[in-house]
Amino acid sequence: MMKVGDYNTLKVLRAVDFGVYLDDGIEGILLPKRFMPEGLSVGDEVKVFVYHDSEGRLLATTQQPKGVVGDIVKLKAVTVTNQGAFPDWGLMKDIFVPKSKQLSGMREGAEYLVKIYIDEQTGRVAATEKIEPFLSNENLTVKEKDMVDLVVYRRTDIGYLVIINNKHTGVLHFNEIFQSIGAGDKMKAFIKTIRPENKIDVVIGKPGYDRVEDEASKILRLLQENNGYLPYHDKSDPEEIYSFFGMSKKAFKMATGNLYKQQKITFTKTGLKLVEH
Repeated sequence: MMKVGDYNTLKVLRAVDFGVYLDDGIEGILLPKRFMPEGLSVGDEVKVFVYHDSEGRLLATTQQPKGVVGDIVKLKAVTVTNQGAFPDWGLMKDIFVPKSKQLSGMREGAEYLVKIYIDEQTGRVAATEKIEPFLSNENLTVKEKDMVDLVVYRRTDIGYLVIINNKHTGVLHFNEIFQSIGAGDKMKAFIKTIRPENKIDVVIGKPGYDRVEDEASKILRLLQENNGYLPYHDKSDPEEIYSFFGMSKKAFKMATGNLYKQQKITFTKTGLKLVEH
């Protein structure tokens, strides 16, 4: 079944001067000529994003929006009217945020975290700043050690409240953050702990051994790019390590220890040296 506000793979029904019509099971959806892949012919299948144009007609495009229905994304408001605001979401037609779906009024040029949804009355794609009604930890779809997608929501006294897989909320604690982050940032993480009342703690990156392997690979690459030597060791300042490697000192020590056991590096008085085989 075709999904409005999402990607669909549709077959070309017929060609016209201004594009092609794609099979939606009814009369066909127009894919304008300017968005057609080169060589597209009748009978071919093409992956398109489907949405309504300004006149309420379904339209297909090969442009990629900044989010599909269900996504939570940060968008910039480019137009503000008495009825609502229109942030840019990467398509020719800006997405609509009704005034009733704004928190404190949107301003032109400012960025806002919104959820993309289908308006029940019109059937069109729209967006809302009122995200929390869509989030719940009552019935979790994740478990400890699961890899998840995070969207940073807002700063709190203990860390950042984050949105997990566009469904749940969790906390990324300050002592687990080793990079600059802000509302709307997206990242991969894993579920560290699920506490009573389904409260979730998350950590950026991968869990356990996989995390060390990723960081070890990065250290090896940086050694190869720097003639087999780097002036960092277990006495180096944590901020220096993070600035160069993008990882905590604890992760650095775990990864270099792992590489040393595998006889891929040696430790010198001043740094790390790649072992030549």
